[in-house]
Amino acid sequence: MSFDPFDDAPVSRSSAHEIGQDLSSLSVFELEERVEILKREILRLELAVEQKKLNQAAADSFFKK
Repeated sequence: MSFDPFDDAPVSRSSAHEIGQDLSSLSVFELEERVEILKREILRLELAVEQKKLNQAAADSFFKK
């Protein structure tokens, strides 16, 4: 495979974010996009935690001696 220095094809980037990865090559748009993705993921995790707490409380109440 040869390298063409004049190839203007867009660079394919992974949309997945890895904790601790180098951010220097990302644009402002890409960084903002990742921030939004991570905010949604944090919300999803917080909702999962709350649901598990509710399930645990219901189980504790049902099996209370």
